[in-house]
Amino acid sequence: MGKTNPKQVAREKRVKRIRKNIVGTPERPRLRVFKSAKHIYCQVIDDVAGHTLVSMSTVDKEIKTVDAKGKTEFARQVGLKLAEIAKSKGIAKVVFDRGGYIYHGRVKALSEGAREGGLEF
Repeated sequence: MGKTNPKQVAREKRVKRIRKNIVGTPERPRLRVFKSAKHIYCQVIDDVAGHTLVSMSTVDKEIKTVDAKGKTEFARQVGLKLAEIAKSKGIAKVVFDRGGYIYHGRVKALSEGAREGGLEF
């Protein structure tokens, strides 16, 4: 059964349009963002091999223990933690895939946190 919510359909169209141009390679994997009403999820993906190299979200134990207020601050903490784990696995450069969302609010906070953590976009 397909999605009928016009906002979801429009986002799926944007995702397809963006993914035509963005490809994650082993040297420069793709940092993908997904957000729900309560949580934000991100993955570092090697599209050539089809593997997720690193993933982090607000539902992970490391983030739940962080003392932060508001979803935007939690998104920034997710970006920082993701960058820390990615750096430990030897990933320094990524291609940012905002997942069809506007680069604003939680998506922007996550990307800024990842940059602060040492990832290069």
